[in-house]
This record gives sequence, structure tokens and C-alpha cells, in this order.
Amino acid sequence: MREKHIGLGLFSLLVFIFLLGPLLIISVTSFEPGTVLKFPPEGFSFRWYENIFNTGGFLRTFQTSIIISLLGNLLALALGIPAAYALSRYDFKGKSLLNAVFLSPVLIPGIVLGFTLMKYLIVIYHLPMYLGLLIGHTIIMLPFIIRVIASSLSSFDFAVEEAALSLGAGRLRTFFQVVLPNIRSGILAAVLIAFLESFNNVDISVFMTGPGVSTLPIQMLTYVENYFDPTIAAISVLLMVLTGLLMFVIERIMGGFSYFTKR
Repeated sequence: MREKHIGLGLFSLLVFIFLLGPLLIISVTSFEPGTVLKFPPEGFSFRWYENIFNTGGFLRTFQTSIIISLLGNLLALALGIPAAYALSRYDFKGKSLLNAVFLSPVLIPGIVLGFTLMKYLIVIYHLPMYLGLLIGHTIIMLPFIIRVIASSLSSFDFAVEEAALSLGAGRLRTFFQVVLPNIRSGILAAVLIAFLESFNNVDISVFMTGPGVSTLPIQMLTYVENYFDPTIAAISVLLMVLTGLLMFVIERIMGGFSYFTKR
């Protein structure tokens, strides 16, 4: 029995090394003082972290990526929460078709979807590139919002909602004070997944960006084509830290939301 526990522990350790090893290597190589990315590094330096802030393109495109991801997330939530609720709560004609439509941006290859959006939004309808980029990112976030929240609603007992309605609460009050607090973990997961999908997206962004409008992944891709220094590794480390902070902040926000809805 003890040998089984030791074997399971070793296997778990190997899995963690496999998953976290690349992140550790990237983190270490980001401090390489030389001009070429290498592992193990020959010294320790913050040179390439300074290069991120000295290169204006990274800061500008980071700001664009953050704004597009946050605004797109809000739009996707505004559309996705009612859609997920309707698909989970009611049975109606065309429900399967509507569900397939909402899921289609995930099933369609990103290059095809990006080219189609560029053709119609930018070329035919002449929308501003920034607006087209926002619409494109909202579209790719919407399926993740709907599927994750619908999955959370599948375990929700709608009899609780009926009880609140029978006690005199209006539908909007019931939705905000009964339904939403019970699926806040699903909303949190949906927000995180959709944000990361948008922030790291390349397929849509490469077609919806142009002169003066670009996102951080596209800027990083362009940089890698011309340079092989540890700057990209340094950016990756900062993004990992920011992702952890984002998860913490959203968790606190959702906790505060839960507190106020219970009062």
C-alpha cells in the first residue's frame, strides 16, 4: 500500500513538472543578460524587462488588448447571461438551432472567421478597425460565456426561483438576488476563460488589425520575426503575474457582489 502511495506521488510530481517546467524555464531565461535567448542563463539581469517599457509598441498594444478584452467581455456577458438563462430555463422551438449558432464561433476555424469578419465589417461595411476588432473579440468570447454559465445553471434548482416569485419578488429582483448569486462561480470562470481567449487571440486579431491598431499577441509575433532576445520571455512572465492578479481581483469583486446581493 505504501508503495502505491509513493508511486502515485512520483507520478503526480512528474505531471506537475511537465506542466510547470516550461513556465519555469521561460521565467529563468527572461533574466538572461545576453542578447540571445538561452537556457540556462549566463547571468542575471533586468535588461529585457526594461526593454519592454523602452519599446513603445508593447505598451500601446497591451493597452489595446486590455481595453478590447474588457469591453468585449462586458458585451459578451450582457448578451451571454440572458442567452444562457433562456437556453437553460425554457424549452422552445428552434432551441437546438440557436444553441448551435451560439457555439459556431468555436467550431469555425479562426482563420476563416477572421477573414469573414474582415471582409464584411471592414471591407464591405467600412466600420472603424477598432470597432471591428471589438465586435470580433465579442463574438469569439460569447460561446465561452454561454457554455460555462449554462453549465453552471444546469445544476441550479429553479424551484428556488419559483419560490421567490411566489413570495412576491419580481422577476428582475429574483434574477439578480437569487439566480445570479448562485451561479457567481460560473460567471467568474466564464469571465476568466473569455478574457484569456480574447487577450491571447491571434486568428481574429491578425485580420482585424492594421496601421495604428494592433494587439499585444500580434506585436509579440512581429517582434519574434525580427529578434531572438529574451524580451518575449520577460513579457510572458509579466503576463503570468498579471493573470494571477486578475484572478484574485475578480474573485474579490464577485465576493463583494455576493455580499451586497444578500443584504
